[in-house]
Amino acid sequence: MNNQPFLTIVTATRGNYSDYWLEQLLQIKGDVQFILVYPPEAGFKNIDDPRVQSLTSPYKGEVMQRFTGLINAKGDYVMALDDDDFAHPDILDLTRRYFTLFPESWVLRLKIQNINDSDEARIKQEWESNPDVEQLEICKKTSENPFPFQKGNYKGLLEVPIVPLDKALDIRHIIFPWQQRTDQNGIHFENFNNKVWRTERVKPALQEISKAMNITGALTWLPSWSLDRLLGLFVQAKFYQKDAIIGHAMPKPEQIRFILRDGALKETRLYLMAELLLIKCYPQYGYLWNLIFWQIYTIPKVLGKSVKLKLLKAK
Repeated sequence: MNNQPFLTIVTATRGNYSDYWLEQLLQIKGDVQFILVYPPEAGFKNIDDPRVQSLTSPYKGEVMQRFTGLINAKGDYVMALDDDDFAHPDILDLTRRYFTLFPESWVLRLKIQNINDSDEARIKQEWESNPDVEQLEICKKTSENPFPFQKGNYKGLLEVPIVPLDKALDIRHIIFPWQQRTDQNGIHFENFNNKVWRTERVKPALQEISKAMNITGALTWLPSWSLDRLLGLFVQAKFYQKDAIIGHAMPKPEQIRFILRDGALKETRLYLMAELLLIKCYPQYGYLWNLIFWQIYTIPKVLGKSVKLKLLKAK
């Protein structure tokens, strides 16, 4: 690609994505940079599209592969997309129009449609046209309508506030660790993937995460966890502004098709690793401590699932 791309789409992959997925990825129009990041032992697939850049990460695993792709992104805006999920072919035009209207926004939250992996007809359904962002009303949280996102009762661009990181530590998560969290409920969000982010916000956060992982001077990379929630929260913690509106959420129809697979067969991960890095860098935020104590409670479940998976594979 000779010109500076406006949008970079990063995918961590083992190289076993379907031909259909690749075909649909390359249907995305315009000056988009596609970065596919493979583990060290995997060979590249030959892809005849100059917009595609294939990289090998230093280590195997979603975190390092995703990290490698994001830090090498050349676009003004960046999105992480898994190699079994799909993005609207006109995602670039939507992104360009949105950030022209809202140049101060950090992020555009795309509308995601969850689809079961067995529903092939819905997966391959023709995409509806994206809404004209210039004509959409701006929807705000009000006292009469405090949770429009959960109820789905918005048809315009819904304002997305920053995560309320300054919430106080909830002592109940220490005394009763099985107590369900509620502070994540609302219009704000924690996860990074399947959203379009301003690259100049993402790369400084990645650099700080990299430094935070140098825990002992020898251990520089922690395996078996996910970058998704860590990076979403890390960007917001690094540039935290109380009650800031950091972007907007798109209404229907969908711009992302998220393919649901049997959760019992997915790789087990200890997400506590990620939360510990957040606390290491931002111990002043009670919201993160609530997340930590709740995650501690989930460890026995994760370990139990890991044992179950090993037993199933052994049969």
